[in-house]
Order: sequence, then C-alpha cells, then structure tokens
Amino acid sequence: MTQKANILLVDDEPGMLRYIRTLLEVDDYKVETASTGEEAVERVRKGLRPDLILLDLVMPGIDGLQTLEQIRQIQTAAKVVMLSCVTDTRKVVQAIRLGAHDYITKPFQKAELDAVIDQCLGTNPQNYPGEVEELNDDTFFVAASPAMRKLRSQAALVANVDIPVLMLGESGTGKEVMARLIHKLSPRAHRTFLKVNCAAVPGDLLESELFGYEPGAFTGATHAKPGKFELCNKGTILLDEIGEMPYGLQAKLLHVLQDQQFSRLGSRSVIKVDVRILAATNINIPQALAGKRLREDLYYRLNAFTLNVPPLRERKEEIPILLKHFMARMAERYARPPLPLSAELVQACLDYAWPGNLRELSNFIKRYLVLADEKAAISELHPRSDGAGAHIGSESDNGEGTSGGGLKSLARNAKDEAEAEAIGKALDATNWNRKQAAALLKISYKALLYKIRQYGLAEANGHHKLSAGA
Repeated sequence: MTQKANILLVDDEPGMLRYIRTLLEVDDYKVETASTGEEAVERVRKGLRPDLILLDLVMPGIDGLQTLEQIRQIQTAAKVVMLSCVTDTRKVVQAIRLGAHDYITKPFQKAELDAVIDQCLGTNPQNYPGEVEELNDDTFFVAASPAMRKLRSQAALVANVDIPVLMLGESGTGKEVMARLIHKLSPRAHRTFLKVNCAAVPGDLLESELFGYEPGAFTGATHAKPGKFELCNKGTILLDEIGEMPYGLQAKLLHVLQDQQFSRLGSRSVIKVDVRILAATNINIPQALAGKRLREDLYYRLNAFTLNVPPLRERKEEIPILLKHFMARMAERYARPPLPLSAELVQACLDYAWPGNLRELSNFIKRYLVLADEKAAISELHPRSDGAGAHIGSESDNGEGTSGGGLKSLARNAKDEAEAEAIGKALDATNWNRKQAAALLKISYKALLYKIRQYGLAEANGHHKLSAGA
C-alpha cells in the first residue's frame, strides 16, 4: 500500500479540529494540527512540509488569508484548502489570488472533503494528466500541463462564487472552453449557457441582440423579441471579443453588471435578470483602455477575477493528447476511420509553434484526415525558408529544388507580404480600430479579422508586428 499523505489542519475551534481530524484519520491520513495561524506558520518555518494544508479562514490573531500568505512565502508550492462558515466573495477571490487550491464551506460532508483532497493530491486521476474532460458534444477540456491544471483548479473555485470572470489569451487558445467549464462547475450548470460574439455582430445590431426590442423600436421591428440576457436568465452568458463592443453600448452593459436590470429597445419598462457574466478578449488591455476602446469602469467591473489562458506553444505536453482526441472526434464526425499518428508526425507537431493555437491544430487534423497524406501534413508544419514570418498554408515544392516552390510560390509570397504590409499600415493609421481599418481597406470586418489571424499580425506599442511563433 502507498503511504497516505501528511495533512496539516489549522482551526481555532477544538470541536471542529477533532471532527475533521477524525474524518481524515479514518482514511489513514497522517494529521498534524494547529489551533492558530501563528502556530501553523511557525511549524512550517521550522521545517514541516505537509502534502496539504486545511486552513480555517476566520481565526483570532492572524486570519486564514494572512496565514496563507505567510506560508506561501516560506513554502511556495504548498497546497492549501480554505475552510469557512460563510462564503465571502471578496475573501474567496483573495484566497485564490494568494494561491489557495480550493475552498470548502462549513459544515461539509465527508464526501465533499474527500473530493477536494482527491483533486489537490491527485489521488483520483480522473482530472489529471492525460484525461479529457468532456463539456458537451463539441467541447472538451485537457489539463495535462501545470498551467492548465492550475487554471482548472481556479475555474473550479471561481465557479462557485457568483462574480464576473474575464478570460484573456490569444485567439484560439480555448477561452470559450474555460467559460463552458466554469458554467459546468457552477450551481447554474443545469441552466442556459449562451455565447455572444461581440465582433461578429454589427454594432448597431448588437444592442438589440443582447437586450431585445419592442415593436416599432426601429424600421422592421414588427414584433417584440427578447434579447440574450432575457433568454439566459438564471444562466451564464459569455461575451466573447468584449473589446470589440461599441464604446457607447459598454455603458449599458455596465449598468446590467451593477444592477442586473435593463430595458428593451423601444421600451421604458425595466426587466430584472439574474445572469452570470463571463467575458473574453484577445486585445491588449492597457492599449485598449488608453485608446478609449474599452471603458475603464467596465474593465474593472468585469475584472473581478481574471484567467489567463496560455498559448498552445507554452503547454506542448498537451499536444499528443489533443491530436488523439481531435482525430477521434473528426473521424466520427466525417464517418472515416481514424488515421495513425506516427512518431514523426507527433514530433513535427511538437516542434511547430501553433500561432493559431487549438483552432489551428483542429483544422490541421481535419485536413490530414480528409487528404490522408502524412507527408504533406508534416511538410505543412515545416518553417518557410523565404524569410516571411507568417505561416500561410503550405504547398509541396514538387521536387523542384529548394527555392521555395518556383515562380508560383515566389509570386504568392510577394502578394502575401504586400497584403500583410497594407493591413498593418491600415491598423496603425486607425490606432488598431479594426472596424475603421476594414472600411479603409474596403473589405468586410470578418475578412479583416481572418487576415489578421492568417498573417499573424499582433498589436505592439502602437505598431503592427508578426506574432511570435508565426
């Protein structure tokens, strides 16, 4: 039998200390106890290295948050679960920021305690490396890297605290997946989850999409229509690409966040709703605030808690798992037998930077499955040798030397570089206002967003650049 973990239990109530200790010792855990925060800090300072610390939030002397902060300074890797009789939203959020792994509200059942210990110590492998967590038919979550396991723990914690959450990260990293995970782990899991892409809906229509309208509110409004907030009452709404929401509309959203009420277009009556708001964006927040593209008061209201989703190149240990799972899903969707993932193909995927992140990886597997050409798939991932920074598709050189594919390839590369340069100049000229840049270039807004992703353009100090790893 493997040796059970060593747990430090910190609580100022003798009865609670005995109760929890009994629950732990039934499962053969080695239990150390402390009745004050000062005692717990001193024991850790003197060399105690528990596998897990169960820490009461409200104690005389230094409270649980101060104890947590001091313990983390001594032992940065300490795993801590907070215990409290009340759910204080501010303290829960502060505990997460200080590094707490979980939070349990007293009184609790043994099953609840067991589940938290299993997750923190990895005694239940279900949520740990290599396992895929299904969220719905089209969405799954993988936590095979330290960064994503930490995000999984934070999502589980913040899911039970009814506050807005802002998800930041590059395009395609899985911000919507994080939002669906939070919804699934929250008390609202059995209610509606809706996503609104603020970049995909024209600004003059977005308000009616979110808040609905009454007959006669505008030309063509012949009947009343509820908005997404009404349809999502008691549930969770994800405002994707929140940085693209028109500045004026952001004020109305701020009102909903503050008061949970709004009016339909063309109506004076107030509608009250209970909606959990999650938001996601890939924009540069300081630049968006400075350029008046994002309201500062809205940002601070949304930023009750922030989850930074890392790009795929920073969690490459997940690539083999993602490859297998995407292949299985695509094969089922297109009624084809799954193709093998050779060591050479997997290594090529590990060596590639994936500027498009999970979305690019998914599309890569889709092309491989449809074309069934492993050699072409691997060559697609090889960096171009023509000096262009952006990854743009791939064409075989058909054995015509190493000149990059001949005149056709050179012409295509020259066109791509000229197009990327023109888009970059338009973005600079409009201070990265994508809608104005699209009008300047005489292309649609969606086409511009596609080109920005295609050429790996990213905002940097007011000037465009090719994104890292492109």
